[in-house]
Amino acid sequence: MNFQHSEDRRMLADTLNRFIAEQYGFDARDKIARSSEGFSADMWQRFAELGVIGALFDEADGGFGGQGFDVAVVFESLGRGLVVEPFLDTLIVGRALAHAGSEAQRARIASFIDGSQIAALAHDEPGSHYEASRVSTRAEKNGNGWVLQGAKGVVQHAEHADVLLVSARTSGTEFDEAGISLFLVPRDAKGVSVRGYRKIDGGRAAEVKFDNVTLGADALVGTQGAGFATLEHARGYGLLALASEAVGAMDVARDHTLEYLRTRKQFGVPIGSFQALQHRMADVLLEIEQARSAVINAAAAIDAPHVARERALSAAKYTVGRIGARVAEEAIQLHGGIGMTWELPLAHYAKRLVMIDHQLGDEDHHLARYIALESAAA
Repeated sequence: MNFQHSEDRRMLADTLNRFIAEQYGFDARDKIARSSEGFSADMWQRFAELGVIGALFDEADGGFGGQGFDVAVVFESLGRGLVVEPFLDTLIVGRALAHAGSEAQRARIASFIDGSQIAALAHDEPGSHYEASRVSTRAEKNGNGWVLQGAKGVVQHAEHADVLLVSARTSGTEFDEAGISLFLVPRDAKGVSVRGYRKIDGGRAAEVKFDNVTLGADALVGTQGAGFATLEHARGYGLLALASEAVGAMDVARDHTLEYLRTRKQFGVPIGSFQALQHRMADVLLEIEQARSAVINAAAAIDAPHVARERALSAAKYTVGRIGARVAEEAIQLHGGIGMTWELPLAHYAKRLVMIDHQLGDEDHHLARYIALESAAA
């Protein structure tokens, strides 16, 4: 396998890294993350103008990339800058529409790419524990349309989203994969209520309730009751994105820690000269490279047959969950007490690494999922 990125991807990474370094420094990022909006609409538009969003989608949908390594390159750079703009949900919702949407629904992807509309995935529910097929929100037939009733939790950027991709059960019981349908719901539709809050790692999310929300027939994405496959397909890109973002954040945490070890002195010498700390840092470096390899494998497998694809994605998510926590812990410990302070960027990278583990399934969930997929393939 050739591990070198193409020239176009290297240029994309260089451009994005330079833009983030010059325009999205830590102070600017911290101000955006703590704002009442939880992201910057102006910065989102500038990312769109750079073509960063377009790199996440195929040419057929108005983008100019869309391959696994395109997604990995973009999100690794976003991880280096702790970017809080709504890239992840844009990717997932856009991929779902590209996979199963009608012609009119797929046309919406262009408005995501140019930054004029924001999309959010409303799938997880209060009380759920990463089970992708656990859906209690229901959609009942109403003439030619639907009536939506239920609640969703931790919906990223829901307060400012133009449209929500909502999973709802149209048949079956709570944990059945069959019977899940997907709907495009305007955030300002009558009966939709949003309660926003700040996230520990920056930005905002919300609890969303649907109280007898009336939808037209054109709100249904794909085939009634067959939404789980579309959801799994789209969330796969989300898993790759999160794993790539984690690697970018780990790289920065590593660099900050190495710099601290070179400059912090005890007994008149840099603490990086102490053999015990050198050994700990060497272990961290090896672990980060293992995480990078898992992400490369997942990016290469994004278009593979179902079982191989999902195993590679779960393996990558498990790996960055485990290693991300270790990198965060070691970086903070090697910095000493200063590693916990709000003013030090490292503390924010540590928080983000821990929270990435909890998005779209933590390491325990994906280890169990990998074992189940392995058994199914045997």
